[in-house]
Amino acid sequence: MAKSLHLKAYAKVNLGLDVIRRREDGYHEVKMIMQTVKLFDRLIMERTDSGIITLQTNLPYLPLHEKNLVYQAIDIIRREYGIKDGVHVNLIKRIPVAAGMAGGSTDAAAAFVGMNQMFGLNITQETLMKYGVSLGADIPYCIMRGTALSEGIGEVLTPLPPIPRCWFLIVKPGFSISTRLVYEHLRLDEHTDHPDIDGMKTALYHKDLAGVTKRMGNVLEQVTQTRYPAIEELKNIMKKHGALNALMSGSGPTVFGIFTDKERASRACRACQKHPSVRQTAIVRPFNKSLH
Repeated sequence: MAKSLHLKAYAKVNLGLDVIRRREDGYHEVKMIMQTVKLFDRLIMERTDSGIITLQTNLPYLPLHEKNLVYQAIDIIRREYGIKDGVHVNLIKRIPVAAGMAGGSTDAAAAFVGMNQMFGLNITQETLMKYGVSLGADIPYCIMRGTALSEGIGEVLTPLPPIPRCWFLIVKPGFSISTRLVYEHLRLDEHTDHPDIDGMKTALYHKDLAGVTKRMGNVLEQVTQTRYPAIEELKNIMKKHGALNALMSGSGPTVFGIFTDKERASRACRACQKHPSVRQTAIVRPFNKSLH
């Protein structure tokens, strides 16, 4: 058993996000292709003699108690496995908060993995993912990571071949969007433009980056772009400066572009930084198990 661990919690983007229908239980059935990117938070986890869970973070507005997903993940494992030791976590956030990049979910995923490692519990990944879905639909994917098809409410996962080598420009505007509000205002009808998820899967199997990017789409943009024109403006700036394509991730407001080389991504980044809405940018590579 380790006394302390340093973990990286990687962000995700949605290369394609389709909503199939609203289920009777109120959840939405989705079909998405998820991609992990090398933008990450850090978790420094330590076993303590206190017998309690304590958190600290570099962002003063984050909760440090039961409402934090990291706290909840640790609490589940402590209860399930009768762990009496305390756990202290220093959470260093770099992933934008409330931004469609699964920042909270990936931190919880890292906490599940960290508890398993730190206490030598030998929990299978499948079991960790089952614990994760009890807290959030994105957490199982954040435990698995890489390129994956996500179905159901997001918890049915199928690994896919990694996206071909490329660069991601990630731009977070200075406003946040409520996921609940976006889904409440989503209207699915014969006019909905559904992305070609199956075609994107085929392009991944053929290692065809252009085939992937030309099929990028997110049905939630129909809600957000009418309310927040900055999203469409940032996508257009990226495409004007060489992005193969650009898209809003998740329920937004983060926008990302995919580039074949870092120089184009850097030029696009400088152009986006001139937009008055922009608060945070990053240029990163995709993360895949075969590439890290």
